Parts: sequence; structure tokens; C-alpha cells
Amino acid sequence: MGKRKSRAKPPPKKRMDKLDTVFSCPFCNHGSSVECRIDMKNLIGEAICRICQESFSTTVNALTEPIDIYSEWIDECERVNNVEDDGA
Repeated sequence: MGKRKSRAKPPPKKRMDKLDTVFSCPFCNHGSSVECRIDMKNLIGEAICRICQESFSTTVNALTEPIDIYSEWIDECERVNNVEDDGA
């Protein structure tokens, strides 16, 4: 009599790396001082620097991550700086 054929084990699931929730401040350049919070109840995302108390708020959706809020803040800072350079 032959052995029963065993099923092949399924491949292990790939783990997604966690994205950062703490970033460096664009104003005071202090590393790991900006914390991003997402309030899904009110659909508001907020990035706040613990050192210089600078903050940024934006609207969020179900797919928004903390890195998205920080990126929007950086983009807004660059946009404001470019407008000031063009006007001067």
C-alpha cells in the first residue's frame, strides 16, 4: 500500500512594512518631532510638531495614512515658498 499524498503548505504571507507616523519638522528641523493623528469621526488629519508647536490640518478619507498628511504639509510649504519667491 502507498502513502497518502500530503498537501503542499501554502506560501507564507508577505508582511507589509509599517509606515512611519513620526517625522521631522519642516520648520525647526527637529527629527522625530512631528506626530500625525487621524480623526476618522470628523474626517480630519493633523500633523503637530512637539517642539515648535507648528501644526497642519487637512481633510482625510478612509485610505489616508499619516505619511499622506505629512506629504501634504510639505507640499503646501513648498507651494507657499514658491508663491513668495515669485511675488518678491
